[in-house]
Amino acid sequence: MQVIIVGGGIIGVCTAYHLRRHGAEVTVIDREPDVARATSLGNAGVIAPGYVTPWAAPGMPTKILKYLFRSESPVIYRPVADTRQWRWVSRWLRECELPRYRVNKERMQRIAYYSKACLTEFRSEHAFEYWRSQGYLQLFRTAFDEEMARPAMQILAEAGITHRLLDAEGCAEIEPALKGAALRPASGLYLPDDESGDCAVFAQQLRTVCEENGVRFRFNTRVRSLAGSRSGVEGVRISDAALPSTELLKADTIIVAAGIESRDLLAPLGVDVPIYPVKGYSATIAVTDPDKALRGAVMDEALKTSITRMGPNIRVAGTAELGDSALTIRDKATRTLMKVLQDWFPGAVQPETARYWVGLRPMTPDGPPLMGATPVPGLYINLGHGSTGWAMSMGSGRVVADLATGQQPEIDLSGLTLERYAG
Repeated sequence: MQVIIVGGGIIGVCTAYHLRRHGAEVTVIDREPDVARATSLGNAGVIAPGYVTPWAAPGMPTKILKYLFRSESPVIYRPVADTRQWRWVSRWLRECELPRYRVNKERMQRIAYYSKACLTEFRSEHAFEYWRSQGYLQLFRTAFDEEMARPAMQILAEAGITHRLLDAEGCAEIEPALKGAALRPASGLYLPDDESGDCAVFAQQLRTVCEENGVRFRFNTRVRSLAGSRSGVEGVRISDAALPSTELLKADTIIVAAGIESRDLLAPLGVDVPIYPVKGYSATIAVTDPDKALRGAVMDEALKTSITRMGPNIRVAGTAELGDSALTIRDKATRTLMKVLQDWFPGAVQPETARYWVGLRPMTPDGPPLMGATPVPGLYINLGHGSTGWAMSMGSGRVVADLATGQQPEIDLSGLTLERYAG
């Protein structure tokens, strides 16, 4: 069985790993010079099944309006004359009601917890070092922020997921450096079973394991189009990233895991995926005072910004920008990142040494990713994970590898496939 995976991010590499374990002949194609060089490169690094939550949540439209004209904001919205944007926003607004939020969060947590189990199993065989830390602390600046999180906490309780609501002193017991914070948290939600680590470092080590087992990688190569028709696939048309001439690379099965680029690759074969590019930002900064730096990972709930310790560095990640897919770093976004870091861990780093990153998160309007078969025989998708691709990667890769090789996945896939958008 010849399989081509379009996309060498964390989702594509994990899919390749599981396909090869099933005996498939696998080729991964990516336009970058290595794996995890685009959206997977600068993410928050958080693997938090207990926290994963739809961006479409109760109160979120009001929250966006509240921050729209502030100098520091978790959201930057730029309306454009683009029917895709308006269709996506319209669907997103419908998903912000509490009943839909509950359904979507359960779906996301289902694949995220399965992925965590797959990762734990993987680590029993492979001793990777990727700056892993344990536990995730969600910080509430105000009582209002805590109240907004009540629906999520109720879902955690119903699912039996371990969590603790802490006062300010309790937060400082988890992260002692918070004692020096510029403000006092109203409260915090601690998820001890969640974790964090450097996604790109993990992906690079996984690439080595894949290659040792026979997976082929073709870098600096652009997939110009999928070859085939609605009756089946033939392969992909590829070229050197800098050249227009193409060649046909044949395969029995194609798995598209190319992030936001997947949308335009799939459309000519009649496969419509409602994903939209939402820009995310991060800053990576060397720790200069370990006593003032955090030890694990925290989330500022009000400004939707994560701060993660990655060995000698701190990664600050957040901001959702709609309406601009150019990879331009905006001052408004970087100000938000630095404000959050300085509010909670002042003096831990020298902000002027920050290395900034921007990437496009492929987000569905309701939150859960899209995995599995398409109406085109031999064509599968593994995309739409938004900002939670790292948290869902191992499980998503295993599910799609199972489906592509005719095996039954270990979890219920209802609400995680294209069928949820039928009609």
